[in-house]
Amino acid sequence: MNDTLKNSIKWSISIAVITFVLAAIFSVTSNMVLNGVAWGTGLFVVLIIVCIGIFFDMLGIASTAADETPFHAMAAKKVYGAKYSIRIVRNADRFASFCNDVIGDISGIISGTASAIVIIQLAVSFQLEGGSIKEYIVSVTLTSIIASLTVGGKALGKTFAITYSKDIIFRVGTVLQFIEDRFHIVLIKDKKDQKKKKRKSEK
Repeated sequence: MNDTLKNSIKWSISIAVITFVLAAIFSVTSNMVLNGVAWGTGLFVVLIIVCIGIFFDMLGIASTAADETPFHAMAAKKVYGAKYSIRIVRNADRFASFCNDVIGDISGIISGTASAIVIIQLAVSFQLEGGSIKEYIVSVTLTSIIASLTVGGKALGKTFAITYSKDIIFRVGTVLQFIEDRFHIVLIKDKKDQKKKKRKSEK
């Protein structure tokens, strides 16, 4: 089994575990927040979840659209966050997979579940009978609105991500650099450093 396949399997397993953990956290948190609150508050929570999905989808697209070259010039001038921005671009496949597939898909699933809870809250608040035409209309309308906001928001986010990919990745790189410097947490490893270590171990 070659190294590429091994790394791919390791990444797939690790991302599956991360997805399971994050999905559980998102689900438990959203259910705790939505439990017993008014439908207006519940709808606000759903919108926040949708916005999280749109935001991370935008980050994922920006990482694949960004060019590494401008960050090298910034890194040469020792601009804070430039080196981490290079890491993001070099690991764009995994970064985009995490942002789009993990966070994006989890947000979509959780927002759907949360929407169902809000519909129940609406039915209780307005005393709508289960299975009635009014409840059906409310359900379809709310689901359609959430779906349109999600798709429309992601479409707008993609345009924004492609147009301003450099600025977006630089901002993210600065934040991740701060986290690493302050808390000593390495979220993204440099592929070039990994290759050097591999060559040393082979010698």
